[in-house]
Amino acid sequence: MNNVYLLLGSNMGDSEQMLSTCRNFIEKKIGNIETASSIYRTAAWGKEDQSDFLNQIIVTNTKLPAEKILEKIFLIEKEMGRIRTFKNAARVIDIDILFYNDEVIKTETLQVPHPQIQNRRFVLVPLLEIAPHFFHPSLKKSISELLHTCADTLNVQKI
Repeated sequence: MNNVYLLLGSNMGDSEQMLSTCRNFIEKKIGNIETASSIYRTAAWGKEDQSDFLNQIIVTNTKLPAEKILEKIFLIEKEMGRIRTFKNAARVIDIDILFYNDEVIKTETLQVPHPQIQNRRFVLVPLLEIAPHFFHPSLKKSISELLHTCADTLNVQKI
């Protein structure tokens, strides 16, 4: 079985309900959720003139390869009503693959670990809650070390 760390985010509609619906889809289409962080509220990153995001990190166990997970993610996002417009736009749901086991994957469509983990407090704070000693396979640092050196200053508040 593969351990996959996924970041869920929403800033449109009832975001708490969107995260709940997303978790249900993930359990049906990708694999069992083994661990979930608390839900955190954060100002929008990259395009600040929009509603705050609710974010959560989950860890799933799956037999699926990473590329197949990405396909399933796009299907879940579409089924939940996500319409891709422009980078950092508001969205009903966003699902990112953060880690796939401790593998480093680089293809035309997928980069794992997610290339921005170390730059985003809204990723590192919930990761710290559920996996403080997880070792980033590319950067060779723990999540707590990455958070300690992160330059991002956005407030990340547990709800």
